[in-house]
Amino acid sequence: MAGRIEDYAFIGDARCAALVGRDGSVDWACMPRFDSDACFAALLGDERHGRWRLAPCDATGAARRCYRQDSLILEATFATERGVVRVIDFMPPGSRTPHLVRVVEGVKGAVAMAMDLRVRFGYGAALPWVQRTPGGATALAGPDALSLFTDVPLTVEDATVSAEFTVAEGQEASLVLGWHPSIEAPARSVEALRALGDTEAFWRGWSAQCTYEGAWREDVMRSLITLRALTFVPTGGIIAAPTTSLPESLGGVRNWDYRYCWLRDATFTLPALMGSGLREAAASWCGWLLRAVAGHPSQLQIMYGPSGERRLSEIELPWLPCYEGAAPVRIGNAAAGQLQLDVFGEVMNCIYQAREDRMAIEEETWHLQRALLHFLEKTWQEPDSGIWEVRGPRQHFTHSKVMSWVAFDRGVRTIERFGQDGPLERWREWGTSRRRSRTSRW
Repeated sequence: MAGRIEDYAFIGDARCAALVGRDGSVDWACMPRFDSDACFAALLGDERHGRWRLAPCDATGAARRCYRQDSLILEATFATERGVVRVIDFMPPGSRTPHLVRVVEGVKGAVAMAMDLRVRFGYGAALPWVQRTPGGATALAGPDALSLFTDVPLTVEDATVSAEFTVAEGQEASLVLGWHPSIEAPARSVEALRALGDTEAFWRGWSAQCTYEGAWREDVMRSLITLRALTFVPTGGIIAAPTTSLPESLGGVRNWDYRYCWLRDATFTLPALMGSGLREAAASWCGWLLRAVAGHPSQLQIMYGPSGERRLSEIELPWLPCYEGAAPVRIGNAAAGQLQLDVFGEVMNCIYQAREDRMAIEEETWHLQRALLHFLEKTWQEPDSGIWEVRGPRQHFTHSKVMSWVAFDRGVRTIERFGQDGPLERWREWGTSRRRSRTSRW
């Protein structure tokens, strides 16, 4: 069985991500992108659906865990009757192909370790061909391959790679798992300790750009690091979460795929980044937003893929048992095709905030904004699916109507404050009449 949701720690390289349980098991990972098929899916099933466990043979309790300060390097300390070890998990940013690195450090005594690697591509459906290779082992199926590099002696049996080894005080053992296309030879392994130093330097350098010095700075910094790690760095798109089908309520059916970028999130993300001095990250996110929404306003979606993909077809995966009885397991998200009028207000507000913060905005952006408002003038009174993405007949939602007003308010302010051209009086009258009106047909 998977662990509790709150007992998983998040690691990533700003292209893909993994979740590590308190028992030392990586129960969820998608490579080479956030929205790629999972190669470890025990989170939604069990070990048969893929995992990578690395832990002492006789740990006396759950690990004590923390992130290295201002980084996404996870450290887990296990205590046993014979000693103490530390397992360090991270994913080096900037690699051509993703790597998941695990370093075992002997802290006290001598601790017997066990490693169990069960790669199951296709969300646990594809049993790979696993073979020993120089310096490790490789698992491949279809287009994907994962290669393990380590000096630890390995055993391969029944599509599973396992090992038992001992780490004494002052000793280290490293295991590096790298993804590569199955038609290519395994990418050269990163050197674990050098990658550890480079990864720490990367996160420290990025975190140093943060100018926030207010209350709860440590928590704010951790949130900003998480936003950075959820950013698909080639495009700037920020996904909502690295997982799919974790339920809104245990045993429920509202189990959605959140590995996509919601326009609504821009309203909160952009000011959070700008207010913390992280202008480069904010500009990247804003750039993604403008590229994603480009096109006819009638085709505006509430969410897109990490690179701005529009087709997010939803299907169910019947072979996965699901998390805590919350079925079905879904990938893709059909809500991408819903009409949610509030996103017009959120996009307009986001671009307005960007202008206020003196971010570089292309001239063509205002033409896009005018087109959005022209379309909204004709559709704001229509029923929609609302902020909760109701899967049923469209309804009238107060939030949708209020955010439609926000869209026109930001249009008016943009004309007044930044000198853009547009039907100022019509939009001003539109907002005023609807703000004052006590009744309407909805």
